[in-house]
Amino acid sequence: MSEPHSPPESVPPDRVPPDRVLPGERGVVASDPRCGGGAATPSFAMPPDAAAGLPGMPAPLAIGPRTFTWGTRTFVVGILNVTPDSFSGDGLLAVGGDPVAAALALARTMVDEGADLLDVGGESSRPGHAIVDAAAEARRVVPVIRALREALPDVPLSIDTTKPSVAAAALDAGAHLINDVWGVAEDDGLARVAAACGVPLVLMHNRAEARYAALMAEIVADLQRAVERAVRAGVPWERIIVDPGFGFGKAPPHNMALLRELATLRLLGRPVLLGTSRKSTLGRVLDLPPGERVEATLATTVLAVAAGVDLVRVHDVRPNVRAARMADAVVRGWRPPGWEGDR
Repeated sequence: MSEPHSPPESVPPDRVPPDRVLPGERGVVASDPRCGGGAATPSFAMPPDAAAGLPGMPAPLAIGPRTFTWGTRTFVVGILNVTPDSFSGDGLLAVGGDPVAAALALARTMVDEGADLLDVGGESSRPGHAIVDAAAEARRVVPVIRALREALPDVPLSIDTTKPSVAAAALDAGAHLINDVWGVAEDDGLARVAAACGVPLVLMHNRAEARYAALMAEIVADLQRAVERAVRAGVPWERIIVDPGFGFGKAPPHNMALLRELATLRLLGRPVLLGTSRKSTLGRVLDLPPGERVEATLATTVLAVAAGVDLVRVHDVRPNVRAARMADAVVRGWRPPGWEGDR
């Protein structure tokens, strides 16, 4: 009869016998065939200072005066285009008059309709848009942001730009978030501004040409590299939001596939923002002009909620808030104040 043996002492990862560790391996837990079972084969142990690295709900994020607790519901971002050439026909410079007064009136309406955050842009980003120099763009957005900050101090404000100088001026005027529509570019100028000013940063996927070999894999990989670049520039990982860039450097078939695979973006571990509102792919599907794409936008908002998207950026706030809340009630268990339907 064989003598019973006691379980072997555990071997600290940094004291695994050298002959059992391949070059470059660290944190190996040595095997012990005497024990059988799971101990019969070597394995890796998680370093004591390492995060799990598994998809999960991002931690709450303070954006200006509000804290966004991801996963509780879908947050709605209202679009304020201080431009003459917005693709959607909502550019505040296209109708004449005082753009600051017009922006304030629209902002108040959006907040009353349930917008959680307002995104201000001074340069159209539609395909073939006219380039605006930094000084002209700042002249458009800074007075609007300053007025919004004074009139609506409890509402977070975002600056939608590609230019570090515009972002810095907007933050000085009262913005709380930078929305970088070329977040996957090699230039980390906007990330450095976000880091220096201590504000969150949206990194949006974009390409100069709609060419892909593996759409979702490339979007996720490009965004991951952008996140790493922003972190190297000093932006805390916890303050980064990602946007897959619906309609940016993507043909309609790419955009449709992106909508089907939105949940893939959760692999990045960051809050996800989606902007589909009134965009051309929706018009192509239904053969409708921008002003008649509300229902198509609502369909994408519901798809976004079902996929776990955290923010939707829209022109038509009230219907999108209603669609998001109904989808949130089903998918996330959101309930309105005073709800008694579960009794």
